[in-house]
Amino acid sequence: MSVRRNSIYLLIIISLLVGLFTGRAVFFNFAYLMGILMVLAYLWAWTAVRWVNISRKTRARRAQVGRYLDEAFTVQNVAWIPKLWMEVRDYSELPGHRASNVVPALLPRGRFRWYVHTPCLTRGEFRLGALTLSAGDPFGLFMLQRRLDATSKVTVLPLTVDLLTFHLPVGLLSGGLAQRQRTHNITTNAVGVREYVSGDSINRVHWRSTARRDQLMVKEFELDPMMDVWIFVDFSTASLYENESVRRINGTGAVLPQGNAVTIPSSTEEYTVVIAATLAKYFIAEQRALGFAAYTPKRTVYQAERGERQLARIMQTLATARSQSDYTLAQALTLETPHLARGITLIVITSCVDSAWLTEAQILARKGIRPLCIFIDPSSFGSAASSDNVRGMMRLGKIPSVHVRYQDNLVSVLSQRPQ
Repeated sequence: MSVRRNSIYLLIIISLLVGLFTGRAVFFNFAYLMGILMVLAYLWAWTAVRWVNISRKTRARRAQVGRYLDEAFTVQNVAWIPKLWMEVRDYSELPGHRASNVVPALLPRGRFRWYVHTPCLTRGEFRLGALTLSAGDPFGLFMLQRRLDATSKVTVLPLTVDLLTFHLPVGLLSGGLAQRQRTHNITTNAVGVREYVSGDSINRVHWRSTARRDQLMVKEFELDPMMDVWIFVDFSTASLYENESVRRINGTGAVLPQGNAVTIPSSTEEYTVVIAATLAKYFIAEQRALGFAAYTPKRTVYQAERGERQLARIMQTLATARSQSDYTLAQALTLETPHLARGITLIVITSCVDSAWLTEAQILARKGIRPLCIFIDPSSFGSAASSDNVRGMMRLGKIPSVHVRYQDNLVSVLSQRPQ
């Protein structure tokens, strides 16, 4: 376009010079005509990016690795002047999100719509937008842009696998003291009946008592005496090992996907997140009270609770967690575990080869807190670090552990009994 404009500028100059030397009006008229053409072309390009409405509708602000993000875009011409063509360019951060499109000619009050169906291949929080609208004149002399800075956020939750069973160490499945505390959740401990009140679920109705008393009666439940489960995730910088092929956004952000297949990248951080998310999903489905603690790198602690709300908070935290904490696993355990109750099961997920944290785990065991380690072997990710010392110390300290390697079938490995 700059070449075309420069050519016309040159023609105008030459026409004016020839007109001055020859005195013929035809050259001046030609110069004026070219000048008017340039002005009209610029005005056309300027109006082409004005009086246009663009809307984007995202079906959900949350997605999950392995699923899809759906968006709908609508461009409407609100002017009485037709638009020959427009280009909408999207600058979203979500990897693989190709929402840019070329809009064909729009009649006055006309509209054009397209849909984007993007596979989510990496976890994280990503910006959607901004947009730029580009258009030109019919002669191809000018190209003008209009930037729309409206943005929004979408969170891609981590991948989970369907875990059928997870073996807590023998003797830890029950044995907690009855808490004698009423709960709105349905548990295995029905302790009595009461009159029905508005809002009670129909599956709480005790039909025999209802028939005997001739009024609706519902069952009351107590909290399950099974002890709480806590997931303690290690996101320290010392625990991060990943293959040289792993690439991240801006060097430290989300891992960029390789190809279009849903796979776990060759990074201990990603395996840690997938395992933690899978266990959280499993224990919440089992109606267990689940607690969560991690430095992501900021301190994040959720007290033990049941229900989908707890799972949503944990998944949201894991979606953006990065192994950037300066606290080692030993330091994090020292800071957080004094607040934990006796009898709980503490599942530690780590790839740290420094055995200092095992001393803290043995102290916890003597205090009545039962540790269980899910150890991700860094040597399987191409690291020279050896895990033999840590694994030997866990056996000597009688700390049950599950050993995970790169490209292991997580369903199979996590279903094994701890050693």
